[in-house]
Amino acid sequence: MTQGFTLWLTGLSGAGKTTIAVELERELQARGVLVERLDGDTVRQGLTRDLGFSKADRDKNIERVTFVAKLLSRNRVGVIASFISPYREARDNARRETTNFIEVHVATPIETCAARDVKGLYAKAFAGELKDFTGVDDPYEAPLNAEITLHTENETLQESVQTVLDYLEAHNLIPVAEAAVSGD
Repeated sequence: MTQGFTLWLTGLSGAGKTTIAVELERELQARGVLVERLDGDTVRQGLTRDLGFSKADRDKNIERVTFVAKLLSRNRVGVIASFISPYREARDNARRETTNFIEVHVATPIETCAARDVKGLYAKAFAGELKDFTGVDDPYEAPLNAEITLHTENETLQESVQTVLDYLEAHNLIPVAEAAVSGD
């Protein structure tokens, strides 16, 4: 790989962003791509643990992540950033600041996300016990022109990952996978 990129996976909580990001990281590393995965839960344990979930704090969270992605991507590292990142303006800033920004909308319906929710956060939000929950009583501004849209309710994990890999290959951001050779 001669240049870095920033894959920005955005979607509701429970959409499948982290699951896809982990598998993408594995696939890219297997191809010898220098890659770093930045994940919402992990980043909040270190880089942004001082922030809450107000709009100002969410914007600051994404601003910090964008800065890290900028440093990495301009130094020929592939970045996989998986964050709810509910506000278009913050994602648009990440697009301007990072190298080869690719917005990946993990467009999973809220009903599917709620059914996957092992922590019970959606149930609490729907019951009014949890305030400012994205997609319930706090907005999620879906991308208007994402480069890639994934529908995890209708796709297998491997199909979603392959869609992203195909895009990266088509744009010469990663080496094309070698075809499996079958012996006769």
